[in-house]
Amino acid sequence: KMAEKQEEPSNTQNGEPDNAEEGEEKKKKLKREDLPPFEIVTGERLPAIFFKFQFRNVEYSSGRNKTFLCYVVETQGKESVTSRGYLEDEHAAAHAEMAFFNTILPKCDSSLRYNITWYVSSSPCVTCADRITETLKKNKNLRLTIMVGRLFMWEEPEMQAALKKMKSAGCKLRIMKPQDFEYVWQNFVEQEEGEEAKAFVPWEDIQENFQYYEEKLAEIL
Repeated sequence: KMAEKQEEPSNTQNGEPDNAEEGEEKKKKLKREDLPPFEIVTGERLPAIFFKFQFRNVEYSSGRNKTFLCYVVETQGKESVTSRGYLEDEHAAAHAEMAFFNTILPKCDSSLRYNITWYVSSSPCVTCADRITETLKKNKNLRLTIMVGRLFMWEEPEMQAALKKMKSAGCKLRIMKPQDFEYVWQNFVEQEEGEEAKAFVPWEDIQENFQYYEEKLAEIL
């Protein structure tokens, strides 16, 4: 419980060294306050250091109190259009999951079919899970698959109930396998300019953690 409601994470947790110059810090702060309440970053890639920290499928996720959501939206009409991007909820009034529905897909055209895949650092909170359930019930032309790195507060009965409701509304919830992390690395993470794309390096316990969460999820659903 403690780790959930942390204050502003320090820079080290966000993967930036803590000894950044004072001036730089001030500039960054200013820049951050100028941003709209939600910055939508579409088509851009997230810094590798964020990916390595936030997406890591550890059991105790201290300091990981942001949600990173990478999305692929396939819209099928006369022609199929695919768009992708990522959202993070650092300076957010809403969580990334809510922001997706508020900004990326504020309305569903009933004459189109949407196949949406999210790759998210951790599974949604109860409020977001309920919003996902409502959205899927309302829009039968929407298919949503959520690939998550970790399960969030999965021991809580109300969280388990919310995940079950999502499933019954047609949401596919999956735990990210090592191959899924690699997919995100290749498609959503910044690669150094001018260098060969770096290969994804799985962390030590990636497979065991995947199996651990997959068993938990199977028990819940």
